[in-house]
Amino acid sequence: MLFPTLTFGLFFLVVYAAAWSLKASNEWRKIILLIASWYFYGAWDTRFVALLMASGVLNWGAARLIVAAGDKDRLRKLALAVGLIINLTILGFFKYYGFFMEQVAHLLHAIGWERDLAIMQVVLPVGISFFTFQGMSYVIDVYRKKTEPAVLLDMVLLMSFFPHLVAGPIVRASHLIPQFRKVPELTRGMAAMGIALITWGLFKKAIIASELATGLVDQAFFDPAAHSSADLISGAYGYAVQIYCDFSAYSDMAVGLAALLGYRFPHNFNQPYRANSLQDFWRRWHISLSSWLRDYLYISLGGSRHGLFRLCLALMGTMLLGGLWHGASWNFVIWGALHGSVLAVERLWREFRPKDWKPIPNWLGILITFHIVLLGWIFFRAQSFDSALAYIGGIFTAGGTAALVTPMLLAMIVVGMTFHYFPPYTMQRTAMKLRTINPVLVGLGVGLFILVVDAMRPEGVAPFIYYQF
Repeated sequence: MLFPTLTFGLFFLVVYAAAWSLKASNEWRKIILLIASWYFYGAWDTRFVALLMASGVLNWGAARLIVAAGDKDRLRKLALAVGLIINLTILGFFKYYGFFMEQVAHLLHAIGWERDLAIMQVVLPVGISFFTFQGMSYVIDVYRKKTEPAVLLDMVLLMSFFPHLVAGPIVRASHLIPQFRKVPELTRGMAAMGIALITWGLFKKAIIASELATGLVDQAFFDPAAHSSADLISGAYGYAVQIYCDFSAYSDMAVGLAALLGYRFPHNFNQPYRANSLQDFWRRWHISLSSWLRDYLYISLGGSRHGLFRLCLALMGTMLLGGLWHGASWNFVIWGALHGSVLAVERLWREFRPKDWKPIPNWLGILITFHIVLLGWIFFRAQSFDSALAYIGGIFTAGGTAALVTPMLLAMIVVGMTFHYFPPYTMQRTAMKLRTINPVLVGLGVGLFILVVDAMRPEGVAPFIYYQF
C-alpha cells in the first residue's frame, strides 16, 4: 500500500475518522491505530505481521528485564545483550543470510574446497531495518535511563505505527511514547502543516522522482555501455535528484500524516545538497538515521573521546556499518567506505590545516561535497560493483550524443536542485498562510492540486526507494 495511491487515501480517511471518533478513549484510539498499522503492513505480506508483533513484544520484554534487574549491573547488561542479540538476529537472518552464505561459497571455491551450502531464498520484510533500529534504540535508552519503560501497547504501537513503519523517519521512544500517553489534539497549525507536507511530498514523488526514474535514471543504470557520456552524466545527476525527492517525499508525507493524527515527528531532511562538507551533509540528510548512528554506534566506538586516530576509526566503522544497514551488497560497503574516508579526511584537515591557510569558499565546499556524494550515489544505485565501474568508466570514455536527455528531464533536475535553495522554513511559512484561509477553499485547492499531479505523473506508482531497506 503506497502513500500516493487512491487505496491508501481511502485507508487513511477511514483511520482518520475512526481515530478522532475515539478521542475520548485514548487506549481504544491506540488500539485502532495499531490494528490499522498491522493491516497496512499486511498489505505487502501478511506473513510478516507476526514478525512485527513479535519484535515489539520482545523489545518490550527486554526493557522490562533491564528495569527488573534494578541496580544489578551484570543483570542489566545481560538483559541489554539479550535484547540486542534478538534484534540483530532478526535483522541478520532476513537481510544478510543470503549475502553471507554467498561469500562463504565464494571463499570455499577460491581455496578449492567445494561444498554444497544450504542457501535459502529469504524474503526481505519491508522496512525491517527501520523497525529493528527503533527497537534497539528503545532497549538501549531504557538501559541508559534516558527513557521510561513503556507499557506493551505503547511499545508495539511505536514499532508498528504506519506513517513511519516502512521507511522512517526513525522516531525514538523518548520522542513518541510520551505523546502516546496523552490524548492528542489536532490544532489548526498541525493540520495546515500536515496538508502542506503531504501535498509537497506528493509532488516530489509523483512528478519529479517518478519522471526522472522512468525517463532517465533506470535506463542509464540498466546498461551503462549502451549510453553516451552525456546520458550517463545526466543519469547520475538525475539519480541524485530522484533519491532526494523520493525519500524526502516519503518523510514529508509521514510527518504530515502523523500530524493529521495528532502526533509530531521530527523532520528528516534539511536541504542536504547545500552542505559545504560531508559532515554537514550528514547533519542534513536522513537526519533520524545519522543521529541514530552517532548516538548508538559512533559514540559506542569511542567517538572523539580517545584521540584523533580512534575518532577516524570510529567514523570509518560507523559509515561502513551504515552502508551495510542499507543492504547486503559490496556496493553499499563501498558507499559507506567512501563516506567514512572523506569524513575522516575532513576531520584530519581541520586538525592539521596550516593556520595561515584560509578555509575554502562556501560555494566551492558545496560543489566538492555534492560531487563526492554524487560519486557515492553511483555505487548506491548500480546493481553490482562491475556495473558501477562500467558506469563511471563510461562517463569518461563513452563519448557520443545525448539520447535519453530531454529538455523536460533537464528542467526537472534543475528544479529538484533549486529545492535546496528555497528560503529556510518555507513549509512552516506555507502552513502559517494556510491557517488563515477558509478550510473549504483549502480543501478545494488541495483536491485540484492532486488532480493536476495525477494528470502529469507517469503511469503507475513505483515503490519508494527506501522500501527496500
